[in-house]
Amino acid sequence: MRPITSLLPNEMTDTIVAEAREVLCKLGVEIHNKAVLSMLADHGGHVDESTYNARFTEDLIDKALHTVPRSFKLYDVLGNETHDFQGDSVYFTPGSTALNILDSRSGEIRRPTTADYISYVKLTSGLQHLASQSTALIPADVHESISDSYRLYLSLLYGEKPVVTGAFTIESFEIMKDLQVTVRGSDSALRTKPLTIFSCCPTAPLKWSDVTSQNLVDCARWSIPVELISMPLSGFMAPVTLVGSLVQQTAENLSGLVISQLVNPGHALLYGGSPAVFDVRFETTPMGAIETMMLDCANSEIGKRLGMPTQGYIALSDAKQLDAQAGLETGIGAVLAALSGINSISGPGMLDFESCQSLEKLVVDNEICGMSYRLLRSIEPREDFPSLPLFEELRRKKHLLIASHTRRHLREEITFPGVAIDRVNRTRWLAEGGLTLRERAAKEVSRIVAAFKPSRLPEERKQELTRLMRREAGRYGMECLPTTDE
Repeated sequence: MRPITSLLPNEMTDTIVAEAREVLCKLGVEIHNKAVLSMLADHGGHVDESTYNARFTEDLIDKALHTVPRSFKLYDVLGNETHDFQGDSVYFTPGSTALNILDSRSGEIRRPTTADYISYVKLTSGLQHLASQSTALIPADVHESISDSYRLYLSLLYGEKPVVTGAFTIESFEIMKDLQVTVRGSDSALRTKPLTIFSCCPTAPLKWSDVTSQNLVDCARWSIPVELISMPLSGFMAPVTLVGSLVQQTAENLSGLVISQLVNPGHALLYGGSPAVFDVRFETTPMGAIETMMLDCANSEIGKRLGMPTQGYIALSDAKQLDAQAGLETGIGAVLAALSGINSISGPGMLDFESCQSLEKLVVDNEICGMSYRLLRSIEPREDFPSLPLFEELRRKKHLLIASHTRRHLREEITFPGVAIDRVNRTRWLAEGGLTLRERAAKEVSRIVAAFKPSRLPEERKQELTRLMRREAGRYGMECLPTTDE
């Protein structure tokens, strides 16, 4: 039996949804995109273009909930299925869009480069419990106008896992779409086998910018899956109560759902979010707060109650180093997210309020993800009944180290983590150098990156990816891309 965690009784979930629908229908949402406003008006929404306000109708919401898929699949660059977002299936992906990286040598936070990003892709390729990449770092050595597309380009050029990504401009979408079509070979192939998920984020409270709403529309037109990322800040840009924040988050996500389904009924979505409470003492938005984690898990319950697969930014930390705080916040988050059945869990590797990615932490978090998966497999009998013969053997031989029962079930019953997790005795630990967690993780980063094997994407498609990226860079005055090792 799969263990589960639930924070909301169905009656409360239904009340939250009803309240959110009332907010949408009576108060409405600001949408700073005239084309989207016109589309809503054409379908019965109540639009005031002078204030950019759109009030929805119950019928619009009901129709969107009827057409949105209950699940969808994701595929890697080679066309192999990697994700099936249905039921309580769980997939982990690194946190995304970090402005900084924790330098493995100095331990200092700094701006990342192309070389850092390539190392990240190579590392993620070798971490078995991370099912996808994200565009995790923003390289500082390219023009900011291509930072969105450049990150996706590097991920598709070097890695094979699908990518969770997004755009900060309307203009970036076209090249990012073209990069995906190049990998797949045709428009229809991309629609059939999605390669990425785009994050589309309403702005708290109850607002869609021109950029994010247009990104949502463009993704819907191209059947590129989207994760709706509502970001309420409890006590600042949302009610201080968790229930109040959930009402706001539900309203914001439902508004994105309606826009998506009006453009393309059946467009695949993840009902997600990156909520946080607001720490008034320091004016920060702690992602490692237990209340933030509760919001993520409860939001997923609401999404599932509405019949949609879900996402959450959880399993990350606000610590500035790979330390005890980083471990406790990430570990609690990952376990709660897994037990809640959040389908797409975004966060591993992240520090400092979602602003810093650490390759060493990514190695450690991969182990946390593996432990979470073991927990989900729960406890089940494996030739344990009747028990008497096994205990007779134990009494007779004084151990069961090489018993046939042990040899049959050892690997599936007990998880053995990688070398980043210390399980040796103190004498051996000292003999092997007495390495700290950070030192062990750094060695594992080096080993995995060194063992990286190039992507099996056909060479002609890699060359076309580079041609497209060079052309895009040229539009912004870059004569060449940063040099790489391949």
